[in-house]
Parts: sequence; structure tokens; C-alpha cells
Amino acid sequence: MSPLLWLSSAVIVLGLGYTCVMFVLSRGVRRPGSAGPAPFYVFLMACLDEEKVLAASLQRLRGLPGDLAVLVVDDASSDATADIVRAAAAEDGRIWLLQRTLPDARRGKGAALNAGLAHLLDSGLLAGRDPDRVVVCVLDADGRLDTDALQEVTPYFADPGTGAVQVGVRMYNRHTGLLARLQDMEFVVYTDVFQNGRRHLGSVGLGGNGQFMRLSALTRLGADPWSDCLTEDLDLGVRMLATGWQNRFCHTTAVHQQAVLSPRRLVRQRSRWFQGHLQAGRLLPLVIRRAPFAAAPDLVYHLLSPWFLLLTSLLPLAFLASGAALALASLQAGQSVVSPAVFAAWYALSFGVGLIYGYVYWRRDRELGLLRSLLLGHAFVLYGYQWFAAGWWAVGRALSGRQTWLKTART
Repeated sequence: MSPLLWLSSAVIVLGLGYTCVMFVLSRGVRRPGSAGPAPFYVFLMACLDEEKVLAASLQRLRGLPGDLAVLVVDDASSDATADIVRAAAAEDGRIWLLQRTLPDARRGKGAALNAGLAHLLDSGLLAGRDPDRVVVCVLDADGRLDTDALQEVTPYFADPGTGAVQVGVRMYNRHTGLLARLQDMEFVVYTDVFQNGRRHLGSVGLGGNGQFMRLSALTRLGADPWSDCLTEDLDLGVRMLATGWQNRFCHTTAVHQQAVLSPRRLVRQRSRWFQGHLQAGRLLPLVIRRAPFAAAPDLVYHLLSPWFLLLTSLLPLAFLASGAALALASLQAGQSVVSPAVFAAWYALSFGVGLIYGYVYWRRDRELGLLRSLLLGHAFVLYGYQWFAAGWWAVGRALSGRQTWLKTART
């Protein structure tokens, strides 16, 4: 067995072990207690050329029960985004518009969100409201919250130590093909296994869609709580924890977004996420110094995970080389030299995690049936190889100094 294969196997075993631990932790999920009065919710939407999906999203938000408002930050769109917001605002005074112009606009999602927050604080829109009783929800233009989202999230904010709550994420067009279905599985696995597991460690992360944050927690991070990191959501979540707030995960509701239907667009999107994750590595000293004791090891592992993935990008080559060597040895010996134990080990290392993921997905979405979900888990393992292409693309962008916001186009 080559040293490369030994190293590759060790990394896989580490990943499998981590997944198994998080899977066990994720099974013990408890709902929060009863909630007091609901806070005032402000939905903050940073939009750049979102005319295809924005009108329907605003209509859905207006139909949610509860005390709420929506601030759309138009980041110098070249389409009818601002006109759509103005039309909605004329019908409903809870819809607000902040229109940014060049050269200040188009500097990334974090900058647009910071501008929106500053507008909320300086314009008098929140005059007379207690920052502890105001919750800001970042929602993408294509985001579709479950109708019970506010009802499910509110009890978490009854705890004054809760700074943020992240809800689950699903793909609303998951029925359109295998690629969309695999993206839905990816988010279900991440939230149901890893986010639920992190609830017990105090290391829950925040995503860029469906993240709810107490206004007072945001302002404690400074005038510009969102950084210029390409994954400003990951960056914000870690700094929330380091500041002493608790991030919570609400598994009983979700925001539904649009899956990418083109492999090239998918890798392009993931390369932005990957590059942002690399940028977030600068938070490691902060995590080591200030993160809660139980959360720190998991946060360190999470921030280092892009480097583990780059290291394991040679895994397919290693397994192909190993398989070719075994096949050659079988031909030379005139009989199979692959024992059942060797095959079982290869299968466990290659697809064992797919069985866990398939089971988790079946628990969340039983329309496929258990067998099809387990088969989908095997396809999901192969789907994960797209992260290798995205990872090395991100490294190339980082080395060349390109840090622009690779916005995902809607359809």
C-alpha cells in the first residue's frame, strides 16, 4: 500500500469518525421552551439584478404572520429590481428600499448588508424600538421561508444570550433533476447532522440565507458587522460566538432557495464559497483566544476543513491507482486477489458515509423511499468530487488576487 494511499485513508477515517460523532450528537435534539412576546422582525435583502424572483419573494414575506418589515438594499442593479420594490412599497408601507449607487455599490454582499443596517439605525425606521427586541433576518432574493418560520424561531430569542438563529435550508426546485436533488441532500445533511450536532458543542454556524440575528448582537460587532469575506455569513457566525453570544439552530422550519441547474455554475458558486472559507481562516487566532472551550475544537476543525479537502483531492487518483494495482495482480495470478475483507474496507472508505447521508435524507424527505435515498447517498459521494474542482479554482483566484463577488444568477 503506497504512502499516498495510507495518508488518503487516514484522512477519510478522520472524516468518517467526525461524521459519525456529529451524527450521534445530532440525534439528541430538543425544542426550546415557550416564548414570550415575539420580537419585531426586519428582513434584510441585498439584491443585485434580482427582477426574476424578487416580486414573488416580497409577496410571500408580506403574507407572513407577525410584526415585520422588509428592507431591500438595491446594490446598483441594472434591471427592474428597484422598480419592483417601489411598486410593492406603494401597496405596503412595511416594504422599504435603500438604493445604492456606484462607485459605493457592488462591493460585495457584506458591504450591501452593512449599508442596510446603517440605514436602519440612522433613518429612524426603528425609532423607539429596543435593540434587544429587534431581530434582523438576512434573506436571499429567492428565499422562501416556511409560513411557520417566525413562530418556530421566536422561542429561541426568549433566551437573552441568543445572538443568532439559523434555520434549515432546502432547494425548492429539487424535483427538477439529479443535480438539484443532490444539492437539496447536501443542505439537509449539513443541517440535520452537523448543525444539529454543533448545538451540543456551542459551535452552530450561520448561513447566508435564513439567518436571524438580534440587533443588539449585531451592533456589538461594530459599525460594519459583516466583513469583506466572500462568506460573510461564516465570518459573522464565528465572531458572534467569540463575542460571547450563542448561535442556535432551528431544525423545525426552513428557508427554500433555488438550486443551480448547471454543473459549471455550481462549481463557480462553490468556488466562491470555498475562497471565502479560506479567507475565514484568518479567524483562527480569535477562535483560539476567545471561543467557548467546548466550541473551539470544532470551530478550528471547521476553519481548517478547506485545507483537508485540498489534501484529499488526490484521493480519487490514489484509489484508482490502488484498484489498478489489484486488478493487475489478479491478472498475473490468474485469480482474484481481492479478498472480501479488502473489498469491504474499500467500500467502507469510499461509500460508507453515503449510507449515513442517505438515511438522514430519508428521515427528512420520505417521498423517495429508503432504498432510493441510500442509492442517492452513493451518488452524493461522487457529487462531492465537484468540491475538488471548486477548491483548486478558488486557490487560483486567491493566488491571482481576484476576490470579486461571484453572484449566482437566478432563473
